[in-house]
Amino acid sequence: MPSAATLEAFIAAVESGDHAKAIEEYYTEGATMRENQSEPRRGRDVLVAHERAVLARTASVDSQCVRPVLVNGDHVVIRWIFDFTGKDGRRMHIEELAWQRWEGDRIAQEEFFYDPAQMKPA
Repeated sequence: MPSAATLEAFIAAVESGDHAKAIEEYYTEGATMRENQSEPRRGRDVLVAHERAVLARTASVDSQCVRPVLVNGDHVVIRWIFDFTGKDGRRMHIEELAWQRWEGDRIAQEEFFYDPAQMKPA
């Protein structure tokens, strides 16, 4: 179960915009991540590389946690709002729920739920 301080530090890291560093610091080495029940990505290094590739396509991303954060033992649910601006100037607004399973102070499993229609640039 994550401590309240660790959970707040994780949220602050994501809100700072350095998503890849947040993965490096707060995910287990064998962590998995998947989106809308697709095949999961496996391993922290893979997760970091994927996140860096996504961020390389963007000029900026604004990340906001919408409270309350729901915690039940090792399980955490966070509602996120992300506003992406691509290098081409196109904008994308995404709201999602992140369901996480923590092992101590690190995320071992994460699944995102969102409407894929949001992926279309505004």
